[in-house]
Amino acid sequence: MLRKTLIWSAALLALAYAGAAAYLEVAQRSFLYFPQGTRVDPAQTDYALQRGAVTLRGWVMNPGQSRALIYFGGNGDAVQKMREDYAGWGAGRTVYLVAYRGYGASDGTPTEAALFSDALAIYDDVRTRQQDIAVIGRSLGSGVATWLASQRPVERLALVTPFDSIARIAQGRFPVFPAGLMLKDKYESWRYAPQVRCPVLVLEAQNDGTVPADSTARLLEKFSPAPTFIEIDHVGHNNILRDPAYAAAITDFLR
Repeated sequence: MLRKTLIWSAALLALAYAGAAAYLEVAQRSFLYFPQGTRVDPAQTDYALQRGAVTLRGWVMNPGQSRALIYFGGNGDAVQKMREDYAGWGAGRTVYLVAYRGYGASDGTPTEAALFSDALAIYDDVRTRQQDIAVIGRSLGSGVATWLASQRPVERLALVTPFDSIARIAQGRFPVFPAGLMLKDKYESWRYAPQVRCPVLVLEAQNDGTVPADSTARLLEKFSPAPTFIEIDHVGHNNILRDPAYAAAITDFLR
């Protein structure tokens, strides 16, 4: 009787494990992308870029400048809320805030491959007007920005709360599952950092509860030369943008 009970218990545990793993496999992108709170009417935007059947839309500040800034936000960022801030921080540059696929007023569905391809297209479009292009990426956007800087000549690159690999972070959060193998969108910035050839600034939040400090540290080791590193005290992953030290660091970096 005990043996049968143990066998049934093991079978139920195996079934529950398989079910949970299958759910993570199917729903994984819903844990990574959060566009729901970012949507706006296309009529509110002033920039559009056609990508096949998909139109990317966003906002342009300080038009007509000789230098440019492209900003890639986090996985839940409504980039339109950053317009006034980045127009000031990036004074002297034309600033492009373009929503990811499925975010803001952009069409489509976000995936790593699509966001990387879109980043190249945005850069190439901007390059027809400005030659010196700085790039900033925050959180998820740090993965997009690092990859872009490994593929195109970027004047300077700022990474805010960056990680070495989302796959590695996921494995740490779901240790009982092979999360690193299951993930479709891995954002392995550590692979691309060695190909970056511009000055790099890394901003870390002291109380970051989303990106572990050791993840940022592993990424830093992959750049050569070493980036300028600033830890901003007493802030977390999401409120770092509101700290005066953040504004000062970004403003100084973009000058």
